[in-house]
Amino acid sequence: MNKVVKNAEEAIKGMSDNMTVMFGGFGLCGIPENVIRVLAQTQIKGLVCISNNCGVDDFGLGFLLKNKQIRKMVASYVGENAEFERQMLSGELEVELNPQGTLAERIRAGGAGIPAFFVPAGYGTEVAIGKEEREFNGKMHILEHALTADFAVVKAWKGDTNGNLIYKYTASNFNNMMAMAGKITIAEVEELVPAGQLDPNFIHTPGIFVQRIFQGVNYEKRIEQVTTSNPK
Repeated sequence: MNKVVKNAEEAIKGMSDNMTVMFGGFGLCGIPENVIRVLAQTQIKGLVCISNNCGVDDFGLGFLLKNKQIRKMVASYVGENAEFERQMLSGELEVELNPQGTLAERIRAGGAGIPAFFVPAGYGTEVAIGKEEREFNGKMHILEHALTADFAVVKAWKGDTNGNLIYKYTASNFNNMMAMAGKITIAEVEELVPAGQLDPNFIHTPGIFVQRIFQGVNYEKRIEQVTTSNPK
C-alpha cells in the first residue's frame, strides 16, 4: 500500500461535510498546520472537531472556526480563543467540554477498541449530567464513552514511507493516541524518510495506524503565550 501523498490537498480527499475529525496537538504545539490551512480554503462545513483546544483567533483551528466550518467542538481547553467564546455563548457552536485526562482516555480507548469506561473525574459537576454513575472502591465514578473519528489528522516530527511516526516532546500528547482512533489517519511530518531509516526503538506510532502521509512545508510553530524572564 502506497501511503505517501503529495501534499495536504491530496491528503484530505474524501473529507466532506458533517464528518467527525480529530486534530492532534497540544495548544499550538504539534498541530497539523498544513491540513488546517488547506481545509480553511475549502467549502467543507458542519464538522465535529475533536481536539485538545480550538487554536487561537488567527491560527490553528481558529481558521475553521472563523469560517463557520465547525458545527461542534469536543475539547478540554478553550480559553485562548475569543471567537470560540462568542460562538458558544451565542449558540452558534455546540461545545462538549471534558476534563483533559478524560478526553485523552476517551480517544485512547477509541483507538484500543474499548467502547466505554468509568472515571471519577467530573462526578458531582455538570460534566456528569445525564451519565451513568457507579461506585468503585468507595468512590463514585461516571461512565464515559470512547471517541473515534472519520479522519484523524496528526503532525509528527519525522515519519517514513510506511507511516511510522516519531513525535517530539509535547507534540506527542494527543497526536499519538489520535493516530489510532481515526478510520483514516493523515500524518503530516517535518521530515519524510524511506522505510527502514527510523530506529524501531524510537517509533511512537506504528505505520499500521496511518493511511496517508506527506511532508509538510512552511511551519510557523507559533507560541500561544510568549513568556520570557527579565534578567536583572
